[in-house]
Amino acid sequence: MAQDISNLLAEWEYDPDQVLVRIITGDDGREKIQLRLDMGLVQMEISGRPDGTRPEGRESWLEVFTERQQAHEATHPDAAPFQLTDEDCTRLWREAIQYYHRYFSLWQLKRYEPCARDTDRTLRLLSFVRAYARDDRAKLQFDQWRPYVTVVHTRAIATPLVETGRFGEALASIEAGIDAIRDFFDEYGRSENADESAELMSLEKWREEVLLEESRAGHARPESVLDVLRRRLQEAVAAERFEEAARLRDEIRRFSESAP
Repeated sequence: MAQDISNLLAEWEYDPDQVLVRIITGDDGREKIQLRLDMGLVQMEISGRPDGTRPEGRESWLEVFTERQQAHEATHPDAAPFQLTDEDCTRLWREAIQYYHRYFSLWQLKRYEPCARDTDRTLRLLSFVRAYARDDRAKLQFDQWRPYVTVVHTRAIATPLVETGRFGEALASIEAGIDAIRDFFDEYGRSENADESAELMSLEKWREEVLLEESRAGHARPESVLDVLRRRLQEAVAAERFEEAARLRDEIRRFSESAP
């Protein structure tokens, strides 16, 4: 079996200005994802752990440690709570990077359902580490990515809903994502910084775009959309979220000018 992959890389030239990802059929007949990088490529399974391994016979280390936590609490109800060691967190972190590469690739491929699956799993991982990591630094290492993962998860769920005209369901998903990011900042006592979050601003902007698209598609009267925007403006002003209020004023003006 040839070990040199130079010919394969030459056939798929790297372009630093593009995300190069594709689906191929593996020797086992199953679909696999390939992500082209500057020094080679990464190949991933579509489901299960991206590298195809099964730690201790389980789908991933997250399942292994979740089972250990549940067993500990069942057999030692009065003992000290279960904790993840530094080594445990290192294994989970390395595994999380694998899943990141896959859901990033799935998003680029517009494979929204498996992308939502992987981002949901990552959010569960972040919650698990937040609850059981021994070291606060490890908790922050993982949890700092929660707003980003929330955005990708929200878009993976809501994008196909928008594309099929299910605007109400899409907007409910976007609202849930916005609330989740605000909750993140609240949990860390940084509510005043939420409006500076690029992730939050991207979902709020997308929400208004979907509202406008819903109206243009005849699913909502322009007046009702303006009512929603004006109510959110009042809420932002009352909460002294002035940057959000400024964006909402701009959205109201643009919507008023473009509404039929």
